[in-house]
Amino acid sequence: MFILWTVSFTALGLCIGSFLNVCIWRIPRGESIVLPPSHCPKCDKLISWYENIPLLSWLALRGRCSNCKNAISPRYFCVELLTGLMFLAVWFRVYSLRLPANLTLTLLITYFILVVFIVLTIFIDYDHHIIPNKITYPVVVFGLILAIYAPAFWKLADGSRWMAFCFSCASILVAGGSLAIFAIVGKKIFKKDALGWGDVKYIAAVAAVLGPWAAFFTLLIGSILGAVVGLTLVALKKSGLKSGIPFGPSLAIATFIWLLCGSELMQAYFKFTAELAKKIGA
Repeated sequence: MFILWTVSFTALGLCIGSFLNVCIWRIPRGESIVLPPSHCPKCDKLISWYENIPLLSWLALRGRCSNCKNAISPRYFCVELLTGLMFLAVWFRVYSLRLPANLTLTLLITYFILVVFIVLTIFIDYDHHIIPNKITYPVVVFGLILAIYAPAFWKLADGSRWMAFCFSCASILVAGGSLAIFAIVGKKIFKKDALGWGDVKYIAAVAAVLGPWAAFFTLLIGSILGAVVGLTLVALKKSGLKSGIPFGPSLAIATFIWLLCGSELMQAYFKFTAELAKKIGA
């Protein structure tokens, strides 16, 4: 059964990755993600079902439209593969926790939704330097509904749905509100946007679903990743110090790290700081 579930969830991720390619292209342009059906952007030929099989169709077509021979970006293949691998990694992570069946299912669905959120954020923000409200607001709403439906997800002592809902709301206010203040103050000091509002809403969405510690982890690790990428680009002379670099991809990668091992990393960090404080005190 484990092998069957592993294959099934990986295949699900590949199929969802195929759909995410449509979302990545259409959402920033304000287009419907349902209509019209998938088609070649050059000749408008509708893509047949057998030309839309994840990974295999791109390889069979050799990365070209079957009608006009227009090149199909390798990104389509990469997004499908990436999403499939992320679903696989999430399945392994959730399975390793050995939780009760109902909580395992809830956690798995939650993590799959967050993978979709992560992939969309990475590629849309990279292309357009925006994180659309159409992908952040639904995640916030999902987090609030999750708190009511599965209060055990928040590990509260009394298991109250109302308390879980309030805790989710408080997480949004603390994480999102703190960054909003930083964005406003930063703009007054630097006379330009120090942090995009899309980034603020992204952190609020993470907090709504995963809580304030996950939001803090995402911001911390995302900032480190962003700094490393920025300095690397400057060193390679691919970007200047004043060039704008999208922050969303770094935040999204940090969120995925949290899904896989964030709580363990946080525990290790607190243990390290506690031991260090003892040594300093001694």
